[in-house]
Amino acid sequence: MSEDKKPVDKGLLVVYTGNGKGKTTASLGMVVRAVGYNWNICIIQFVKGSWKYGELKGLKRLEPNVELHLVGEGFVGIIDDKKEFAEHQKAAQEGVAFAIEKIKSDKYQLVILDELNIAADLKLITKEDVLALLDACSEKQHLVITGRNAPDYLIEKADLVTEMKEIKHPYQDGILAQKGIDW
Repeated sequence: MSEDKKPVDKGLLVVYTGNGKGKTTASLGMVVRAVGYNWNICIIQFVKGSWKYGELKGLKRLEPNVELHLVGEGFVGIIDDKKEFAEHQKAAQEGVAFAIEKIKSDKYQLVILDELNIAADLKLITKEDVLALLDACSEKQHLVITGRNAPDYLIEKADLVTEMKEIKHPYQDGILAQKGIDW
């Protein structure tokens, strides 16, 4: 390591975005790594469907280090959604308040806000809500935010941004989502 590059014990803001698959999966890879160091992790999922995902079962195996909280009302305006937009919006805003409470508890070294970018893009939450989440973090706490369409202001504030780009997808060949791979 060169003299101008020194290790820093600083919490990072990590953003996984883009139209390709793998944003949540990348964040869960960080969970596995962090559990290896006996960290406490809080995952809060903002927009997911009512389906039973494999990650729900898999993360239970990482307790007590990992907590998973579902705060959304499912996919908004697609697939099996029959709820009013206001119901989704209320759940997302309550999710922001819940996430701030969890972040400020100072119990977690890593907090993942899964699909927060989607919640912002769909106008379920505001820019002010997102900034309040960032402000809630301590100096040493790592925050990971996932979802398509990350807002420019979040990308600008982030320490690390990775864009998942779809090049090829099995759905293009008529292959539906696969258990253990996609859900």
